[in-house]
Amino acid sequence: MMKATYGTGCFALLNTGTEPVASHNRLLTTVAYQLAGRRTYALEGAIFIAGAAVQWLRDALKVISKAPDVNALAAQADPAEHVYLVPGFVGLGAPWWDAQARGAIYGLTRKSGVAELARAALEAVGYQTRDLLDAMRADWPEAAQTVLRVDGGMAASDVAMQFLADILAAPVDRPVVMETTALGAAYLAGFAAGVCPEPAQFATQWRRERRFEPDMDQATRERKWAGWQDAVRRTLTQER
Repeated sequence: MMKATYGTGCFALLNTGTEPVASHNRLLTTVAYQLAGRRTYALEGAIFIAGAAVQWLRDALKVISKAPDVNALAAQADPAEHVYLVPGFVGLGAPWWDAQARGAIYGLTRKSGVAELARAALEAVGYQTRDLLDAMRADWPEAAQTVLRVDGGMAASDVAMQFLADILAAPVDRPVVMETTALGAAYLAGFAAGVCPEPAQFATQWRRERRFEPDMDQATRERKWAGWQDAVRRTLTQER
C-alpha cells in the first residue's frame, strides 16, 4: 500500500514489509514502524513543494484570497492550453535530488492566464507523485497495482485528487480522518500504553470518505506525462 501526505510538501511511503528494499531509483529506504521489536520497512520519496505552490499563488502572486479558491480558478482553465509549473522553488526532491534547480513555467501562450497557472500548480502535485510511484514500482514490482491513500490539507482538493488518479491511472482513496499521520502517531502511543487495540483491529476503523477513479483516456495521459517529463528535463541543472 502507498500513502502520501499532502501539506506544504509531500511525503510518500510504500510499505514493503519486513525486508528492507534497496532503491536503485533515488528513493530512501526507511523504517515505517517497529512493534514488539519487529520492523516494517518502506520506500520513501519527498516532494518539496505541494501545497506551498498554492500558497505562492495566494501570497506572492495574490491571484486567490484563500487556498481553497484555487479549485474554482483552476476549473476555469482552457483545456487547450498546456501549461506546466515545475515548482523547484527550493530545488527538486525525489527522485531528482537537484538542490540547484529553481521553479519554471513552460507552455505559455498569449491565451495563458491565472486560471491556467492555478491548474498547473495543482497538476504539478500529480506529476511529482507519479515520478515517485514510477520509481517505487521500478524498485518493487509488487507495487504495480497499488491504491494510493492520501491525507493532509491539500487532499481536500477534489480537483487535485482527481488529476492525481488520472495521471497515476490508479485509484486514490481519501479518508474521513484527513490527518492520518497524527492519528497514527496517537495510536502508537496509545498502543504502547495498553489503551489501544492490536494493529489489525485498529486498521478496521479506517473509513474512506471518497475514492477518485481514473477518468482520463490513455492518449491524453501519455501526452500530458510526456510534456511534464520534458519540462523537468529543461529545469534540471545536471543530466540524469
